[in-house]
Amino acid sequence: MKYEERRYDLIVWDWDGTIMDSTPTIVHCIQQACRDLDFPVPDDSIASYVIGLGVQDSLRRVAPSVHPARFPELVDRFRYHYLSKDHELHLFVGIRELLEDLKNKGFLLGVATGKPRRGLNRSLDFHELKHIFHDTRTADESFSKPHPGMLLDLSDSLQVPVRKMLMIGDTTHDLEMAESAGVDGIAVSYGAHPADALRSAKSLACLDNVEQLAAWLYSNLDIQHPTPIEISK
Repeated sequence: MKYEERRYDLIVWDWDGTIMDSTPTIVHCIQQACRDLDFPVPDDSIASYVIGLGVQDSLRRVAPSVHPARFPELVDRFRYHYLSKDHELHLFVGIRELLEDLKNKGFLLGVATGKPRRGLNRSLDFHELKHIFHDTRTADESFSKPHPGMLLDLSDSLQVPVRKMLMIGDTTHDLEMAESAGVDGIAVSYGAHPADALRSAKSLACLDNVEQLAAWLYSNLDIQHPTPIEISK
C-alpha cells in the first residue's frame, strides 16, 4: 500500500523518565551523594526537577552552595551511587514494543539525553536497544538541555528537517529544547516533572502513560491500520 507523506520522519526520545523508569533512583542517588558529603539534601521535588539536564548542570542546581573546589566530589559520589544501581533499572512497560513497532513501520528513531555517552551506551547495551536507534546525542558531546543543540545535531546527521521531527520527553527541559529547535514536542507525565508543569510548557499533548502515548502516536503519525501493540507485563 502506498502512503501519503508522513507528518514526521524522525521521532527523538528522552531517556531517563521517558524510556527508562529511573526517576526515583536518580533522586535517591542525588540525595545520598549530598548526605555523604554533609551537604544540604534537596527534597524530592528539587532533585527530580533537574533530571534531564547534564550531570554537571543538575548537581550545580541542587547544590548551589557547594564550594567549586568540592564540586567534583559531589559528582563522584553521585556516579558511585548511580553505577551501583543502574543495572536494576527497567524500561517502562510497553516502551520496547512501541519502539520496535515504530521502527518496523519505517520511522527514524533518535535519543537526546542528559546522560553522558558512556552511561547511555551502557544502558543501550544492557537493555539490548542499540539496534533500535538510528542516532543518539548526549549532553557531554553536545549542549545540555534546554539548548537545542542535540536536536539540531540529529537533524543534520539524519538529514531530517526540524519540521519533520517530533521530540518526546518527561521534563520541561525537553519541551523547551524542542521549542528552541523548532521541533514539535510531546510531554509524558509518568517521569520526572509533574503534569501541571508540563502542561504549562509548549507541547502538542501531555500523556499520562505509555498506552496513551502509543494511542496518540498512532492517531497522529499518519500510520494506516496500525498493528496493535501487545504490552508485556
